[in-house]
Amino acid sequence: MEIAALRVKIMFQKNEAVADGIGNHRNVWADYYGCHATVSGEGGTESTEAGTTTDHAQIAFTVRFCRAASRVDTTGYRILFQGEPYNILAIDHLCFKRKALKFKCRKGR
Repeated sequence: MEIAALRVKIMFQKNEAVADGIGNHRNVWADYYGCHATVSGEGGTESTEAGTTTDHAQIAFTVRFCRAASRVDTTGYRILFQGEPYNILAIDHLCFKRKALKFKCRKGR
């Protein structure tokens, strides 16, 4: 993987349950791991449903393989890119060569 292609900074966020002072639990997104990535496949569609326009932008982030990035899954994590959250749809391990990981994402609401 060419290091010069890793131009953008992304942050992986983990969904965690946090208790407040009186014991109430709520889910929050906590920063998990930040790294540089390559962005590809920007595109998507918009749809109008019940008078609301919804953006279905899809994007792919490719990062260098590391232990922290390899622990990310599609259910408990998301990616924060330029202040916008992206839900992880699929993770491609790129032939399991342990060189890079590709995260296919959709813009969150």
